[in-house]
Amino acid sequence: MSATRMQLLSPRNVRLLSRGRNELLAGAGPRVCSLTSPPLSSSSPGRALSSLSATRRGLPKEKMSENGVSPRAKVLTIDNMNPTVKKVEYAVRGPIVQRALELERELSEGMKKPFVEVIKANIGDAHAMGQQPITFFRQVLALCSYPELLNDSSFPEDAKSRARRILQSCGGNSMGSYSASQGIESVRQDVARYIERRDGGVPCDPDNIFLTTGASDGIVTMLKLLVCGEGETRTGVMISIPQYPLYSAALAELAAVQVNYYLNEEKCWSMDLSELQRSLDEARRHCNPRALCVINPGNPTGQVQSRQCIEDVIRFAAKERLFLMADEVYQDNVYAEGCEFHSFKKVLFNMGPEYSDIVELASFHSTSKCYMGECGFRGGYMEIINLDEEVRAQLTKLVSVRLCPPVPGQALMDLVVNPPQIGEPSYDKFIKERSATLSVLAEKAKLTEQVLNTVKGISCNPVQGAMYSFPSISIPEKAIKEATDKGQQADMFYCMKLLEETGICLVPGSGFGQRDGTYHFRMTILPSTDKLKILLNKVKEFHQKFTEEYS
Repeated sequence: MSATRMQLLSPRNVRLLSRGRNELLAGAGPRVCSLTSPPLSSSSPGRALSSLSATRRGLPKEKMSENGVSPRAKVLTIDNMNPTVKKVEYAVRGPIVQRALELERELSEGMKKPFVEVIKANIGDAHAMGQQPITFFRQVLALCSYPELLNDSSFPEDAKSRARRILQSCGGNSMGSYSASQGIESVRQDVARYIERRDGGVPCDPDNIFLTTGASDGIVTMLKLLVCGEGETRTGVMISIPQYPLYSAALAELAAVQVNYYLNEEKCWSMDLSELQRSLDEARRHCNPRALCVINPGNPTGQVQSRQCIEDVIRFAAKERLFLMADEVYQDNVYAEGCEFHSFKKVLFNMGPEYSDIVELASFHSTSKCYMGECGFRGGYMEIINLDEEVRAQLTKLVSVRLCPPVPGQALMDLVVNPPQIGEPSYDKFIKERSATLSVLAEKAKLTEQVLNTVKGISCNPVQGAMYSFPSISIPEKAIKEATDKGQQADMFYCMKLLEETGICLVPGSGFGQRDGTYHFRMTILPSTDKLKILLNKVKEFHQKFTEEYS
């Protein structure tokens, strides 16, 4: 090697060359180095060194932008982000829904499809499906949002009095102010009175009421309090299968252990004590089950649990020392003859102090479902029973971090629990609108069951309550194989083909959980009656065609 090349490759010069290059790439501009060696030519050994690939020099390969400057590496990447978030899945807004949105856009751009519109029956968004708001609720919210309207004679006096009462409870008489973190006190008092009426006089303490950003917020908050431990001591939470994906998503994000118990499809999706025991015993081998979640009326399965079933669940929770979480957001959505909603709290207290003094219970309600359907306002409440006082202090701290639930949602919750009363100007119209909404939902629940059960290969349990059906579907082996080859679940394959060929957007049962070897889809009963008939007939025709194609 020549003396010149040896000088150029000396450790000091290599460091200087490297530093100069890095400063240039960082935007510092070229810096003149005073070296005793002559300037580098294109054929010099120094240039030859710099032209070696990064890989050959043992350095990470850099991506270059158009101007030749390597971009700064991202601080947050898919490889170093919170791994629990990557495990979160939410089927009702998953890939099939994204494709439905794409199809809507393509239709609007004039692309030809075998259908003229996309009918989305994937999510319980009542107003998006055409359900009309309750007039009284919107009048009061309008008055609260723009108090100048209180001088408008077209608004009924009971709506104005409700608005004034709500505004007087707000800082500065404005819904734009923060409220107490637990919620506006007068609203919590109204919620407590509503629960007492609902439960036949069982006392309710307003201090046990926490207003929430929809029921989901309260559910996730309680799960945060419950989850702790590592390995075999990690908290397990028992959830029904099929389940509403909020639960699996929240447990994945919190790195808790999801403990599945299966509902009994053959008995109209009822709960089974032997199945609860099986699930609990198996879970205790690898985690610490501490909570039992129940959705009643059911989502996605539409069942209404009997009073006897609820009593059995409460006894089970007491015996096994489990914290009970009762998701009761569909409590007004009961349609089937012989079915009745029973709150877990009412049943608990009717069972006497042997249970009511010890069983820890959190129950949840929302403005988003029932006859209201006001999903976007994000109103809800949580009632806690028998919570440890020190834990209660931690709960108060936790909700304080988020300042407060949306005040318009709190105002709407107040109207739900304190609607127009007999003799008030808005009462007759309110009752008429409420009854009409629930009556139409009951008709659509029956229609859905009847039509689907006329299709060979589809079996639908009675839609006793809530807003959904969860029918089982038979899928031919040939279709299952094609789905497997595509890396898809068979019911996802089915629902995606249904969407592409008919414009009907349903959610595959695999997004909610189901027994191995069974397939389902979930659909809402919320589309207008005319659209629901179109939807059901298209599903019927598609299933027959699909079965013939893959048989």
